[in-house]
Amino acid sequence: MHFLIPAAGSGSRMKAGKNKLLIDLEGESLIYWTLKSVFSASSINWVGIIGQPKDKELLLNSAKEFADIVHWINGGETRQQSVFNGLKELPKDAEKVLIHDGARCLINPELIDQCAKQLDENTAVILATKVTDTIKIVDNEGFIKETPDRNYLWAAQTPQGFLVDRLKKAHSMAIDKNWNVTDDASLFEMLDWKVKIIEGTYSNIKITSPLDLKIAKLFVKKP
Repeated sequence: MHFLIPAAGSGSRMKAGKNKLLIDLEGESLIYWTLKSVFSASSINWVGIIGQPKDKELLLNSAKEFADIVHWINGGETRQQSVFNGLKELPKDAEKVLIHDGARCLINPELIDQCAKQLDENTAVILATKVTDTIKIVDNEGFIKETPDRNYLWAAQTPQGFLVDRLKKAHSMAIDKNWNVTDDASLFEMLDWKVKIIEGTYSNIKITSPLDLKIAKLFVKKP
């Protein structure tokens, strides 16, 4: 199974002043912890990191023992462009791919394997968790318009898995139609293609704020 990691986060909300995947978590960088989980999954045999050239040396150095077994891919101006760059750099025999946000460093390797397995029966899958809060849809003036039934609401996570040819086609169509999305599953939705939900875990958080980092420290302890 092939695996792509978009890794171009600026860390602006973390006020890190650098790529947020270089932020320290219990003595190791976030990208290190992400790669440790990915390479602990039995289904993964090829991993590509998609990032900005200026961050290449720092990210690979912080990846330590994983630096020599990952493939570097230069990213684009947006996440969408970066993922498309990654797809074009996959080996020619790649049939399936998992795409995972580098800042989700607490991903359980077993969930990675579960996503990979589900691609045997589906063209697209994503991890997600059931929404537990009551959600409000609000208008431009700050007034509530609607309260959707939370029984039908899920919070999207990664990895998201796809058949490579299908995802490449979706990205090409997005360029033609000038679509801009924040995750790859959205492209499938816009094309009315089915995406299977796999229930994830609430610990699979995306590190975007100092509070997230504090939470992550509760889960990760260096031996």
